[in-house]
Amino acid sequence: MESKSPEQAFRDALRNAAQKALDIDPENVPLTYPPNPELGDLASPLCFELARVARRAPRQLAEQLVEAIGDAPGIERVEIAGGGYINAYLDRGEFLRQWLQEDRVNDPAPDSPKRIVEHTNINPNKAAHIGHLRNAVLGDTLVRCLRYLGRPVEVQNYIDDTGVQVADLVVGFKVLREMSLEEVRARYSPEELEARGERFDYVAWDLYAEVTRYYQDNEEGKKQRAATLHAMEEGGNETAELAAFVAHRMVQHHLRTMHRLGVRYDVLPRESDILRLQFWAKAFELLKERRSIHFVDDGKHAGCWVMRLEGVDQGSGEDEKIIVRSDGTVTYVGKDIAYQLWKFGLLGKDFHYEPFDWSPGEALYPLHATCSTAGDGGREFGTGATVYNVIDTRQSYLQRVVAQALRSLEHNEAADQSIHFAYEMVALTPSTVEAMFPDFPLTDEDKGKAYLEMSGRRGLGVRADDLIDALIERASAEVTKRNADMDAAVADDTARKIAVGALRYYMLRFTKNRVVAFDLDSALAFEGETGPYLMYSVVRARNILAKLEEEQGDGSTGPAALAGAADLGALEADSLAEHWGLALQVARARAAAEQAIESLELSTLAKHAYVLAKSFNSFYHRYSVAKESDATVRATRTALVRLYHDGMVQILRVMGIEVPDRM
Repeated sequence: MESKSPEQAFRDALRNAAQKALDIDPENVPLTYPPNPELGDLASPLCFELARVARRAPRQLAEQLVEAIGDAPGIERVEIAGGGYINAYLDRGEFLRQWLQEDRVNDPAPDSPKRIVEHTNINPNKAAHIGHLRNAVLGDTLVRCLRYLGRPVEVQNYIDDTGVQVADLVVGFKVLREMSLEEVRARYSPEELEARGERFDYVAWDLYAEVTRYYQDNEEGKKQRAATLHAMEEGGNETAELAAFVAHRMVQHHLRTMHRLGVRYDVLPRESDILRLQFWAKAFELLKERRSIHFVDDGKHAGCWVMRLEGVDQGSGEDEKIIVRSDGTVTYVGKDIAYQLWKFGLLGKDFHYEPFDWSPGEALYPLHATCSTAGDGGREFGTGATVYNVIDTRQSYLQRVVAQALRSLEHNEAADQSIHFAYEMVALTPSTVEAMFPDFPLTDEDKGKAYLEMSGRRGLGVRADDLIDALIERASAEVTKRNADMDAAVADDTARKIAVGALRYYMLRFTKNRVVAFDLDSALAFEGETGPYLMYSVVRARNILAKLEEEQGDGSTGPAALAGAADLGALEADSLAEHWGLALQVARARAAAEQAIESLELSTLAKHAYVLAKSFNSFYHRYSVAKESDATVRATRTALVRLYHDGMVQILRVMGIEVPDRM
């Protein structure tokens, strides 16, 4: 049988039958999954759609298609169900052998268009916080899903190094600390920070909060911010150099924080280079030429260049968006329009590139950043066919502005392929606030809430590394309790993998439009819909395989050996559905990943993994494997354990979760 998925085999059979029997070539062949294998492995409502074209009853069409399908590769038989469904029963033995030995690495097709995924995008003004973790986990899992499906991806992390937040940090150092660039460099060098036991991103976290309070109490602060912003955009002065210094140091911290979760990037486009290389100037001219923006002479927007938004009620407050302020500085969305044009290769300009400076410390992985002077001429980035922007729901309005700008320039296809992957915020449960901030004044009202939002005013903010450290500390205590004999280094690595897996799964399991109320205890639980539960099921499967390999040897638990020894026909009839059902669920991982990409709902993949783990645990408790006396039945069940182990390891890898050897 030609190696293809069951879904593809059934679609091909139905499409060929429709062409043969009805002289119709259906563009799409819809599939569904019957509730249990006894009703078939796959089902299709295709005849209900064809009925509108053929003007005949769906069941009559189904009868013709079933007859025309004949002996289709991979399909044992087909049946008609209900008013016109066609149910397929697969050649189960052949597919089981194929699944056991399939290559789980999918290389991109040579002609497959490049996707660009932009995510994380932390303002380089303070340490990463818990909300950034959801963005990074969603973005990284989207990248892993696309690569799992064999689609080429470029990962970008946009660095807003000329924005208001960086300007505020510069004000903090220059005005509140009264420090020059050289003084900042000297006091906050890696050596000086280490000697004092400090981190630059944590210093900035506290200083930024201080600047925020300073602005509230001092009207002069707003003028200082505006002057700082102007100097940063102009460049060639100490203020701009200080901004570049603190932003770069902050990015180094952010990258190391995200690397703890297995998150990587290909290129860091810097906003400062968009300005210096005249990206915005080029985009500005294009927008003016097409009259996409207009200059306002009077009123509240006097002196500004504004874009009027389509489909928005006039006077609603959102019907016009300022692109260039009256002082001549461009807004964030203006720079984002230029950046989006570049991502699609529509600007007629490109960055220069250089290897990212990881110092202090060794480079974690190869990474490039943009620069405004000649750099690594052999690098090429951008020019994607589809662009995913992973930004929270609060940015929906600005994403609409960017898409409209593309349409106004007659780049309708690019606008259609500008995909906003929106998601809701992250909060903490009251019990987690109590555990992480024992001195925080929780009121009775607070304790009764489902979650507490982060609040700078109340001093409630969770730095990403603090949360990761708290999870590792708790995981370490559990690992030590369960494995007193474990080597210390192995125990540390195990705790890290459990903590990271718990965090990543928790961020993925909720639908994107739902607030994540993060709870330390729930995330780390070994039972229920958690990362540790999934990881533990893989460890259990691995232990079964190791025991059998030790007893039987000679690679008897390897995929090739099991593919030759397994025989589903050796199973008792009343247990076949559950055994085969487990194999089917493992095989549907690609379909789950495709659905997750199509809907931009990554919780689909997380849910699939959880349901699969529950099915395996039920199988494990109901059926003996190592102690099964019948050699063929034992080999068949071992094959299912192997299939589950290898398949779940792959699914977890797509979600960025590593499985430790022991738990």
